[in-house]
Amino acid sequence: MNTGIFLLGLAYVLSQFFRAFLAVLTEILERDLGAMPDDLAVASGVWFIVFAACQIPIGAALDSIGPRRTAGWLLLIGGGGGAALFAMATTPLHITLAMGLIGVGCAPVLMASYYIFARDYPPATFAILASAMVGLGSLGNLVAAYPMAIAAEFLGWRASLWALAGMTSLVAMGTLIWVRDPPRITDGVRGSLFDVLRLTMLWPIFVLIGVSYAFPGAVRGLWIGPYLANVFGSSTETVGQASLLMGLAMVLGALAYGFADKISASRKWMIFAGSALALGAGVGLAMLPSTSLTLSVVLMCMVGFFGASYPVLMAHGRSFLPTHLIGRGVTMLNLFSIGGVGIAQFMSGRVFRAASPGTTPADPYVAVFWLFSIALGIGVIVYLFSKDKSD
Repeated sequence: MNTGIFLLGLAYVLSQFFRAFLAVLTEILERDLGAMPDDLAVASGVWFIVFAACQIPIGAALDSIGPRRTAGWLLLIGGGGGAALFAMATTPLHITLAMGLIGVGCAPVLMASYYIFARDYPPATFAILASAMVGLGSLGNLVAAYPMAIAAEFLGWRASLWALAGMTSLVAMGTLIWVRDPPRITDGVRGSLFDVLRLTMLWPIFVLIGVSYAFPGAVRGLWIGPYLANVFGSSTETVGQASLLMGLAMVLGALAYGFADKISASRKWMIFAGSALALGAGVGLAMLPSTSLTLSVVLMCMVGFFGASYPVLMAHGRSFLPTHLIGRGVTMLNLFSIGGVGIAQFMSGRVFRAASPGTTPADPYVAVFWLFSIALGIGVIVYLFSKDKSD
């Protein structure tokens, strides 16, 4: 740990926060701006889609100009500027535009740290370092839950967003000062996006990483709020507490996967088993959507815990990448992961709207949960064809 890595960790905390905080603002934004759940699903989806689209140029930038300037300037302009725009929003469209700009700012921060881990540290440590960074960053998930609900109630959501804009800008400026780039590659070998896509052993990993985070990311980032409020009549405070529990489950899951990777005889089958358990919890949520508040929260926490396989999937993909393709390779893996959540959010909004109004308040959410479960099931099946490899 050094100052630069610590600042990238703080930046990733903010990234996790921004992808999840809409869940606890659903009622407030509907009251103040007329933003309905499907409007916020679009805004959340835009964050993920823009984030994913940025991965291609960010991969090239990491390999060419390094992580310091790539992460620092985008976080300052996109993250700080987007939070300021959100604070001034007067319509749902403004929220969507702000979330897109924030997505640009958050896009490079985790990949910048992964690039440093892959270049400056032994390969055998990548999974545990990647898991630790995700675990640290997932604290943003926790802050986006109950504390954000309290801040919105007592300070107002606009004042809270202005504070976030200032905090994000400070972290970005610190990143520009203290992050140190790895040594430049001087052997003359240059890679391209097509070189990454030619690595066929990555394809099954692309599929699973594209759907594994979609379920917990979309539910924790948005659907947990309206689901608990409309089906169980939960207050903003209760939604915040449930979101906090799911966020904590995702933190613990990421750390557990990292340690499991160190002791497991097979990386592939460890990931497969965890993903299958996440799928089982998702199916349970779709089949028992209104049995009890406690059961639903437990099942969502299981989805969050067992669905936190992202760091070890990144390590699995990283193990097949040559040095000159590390920047483009890890960002391509991240593109599939974050892009999967964005597509899922857009589709979930359409599915929710098509299933509304249902016979019961739970029906539209059942349709959303089945959408995520089916996608995850396809990913788990495709992953069976992956090649096992550990560091």
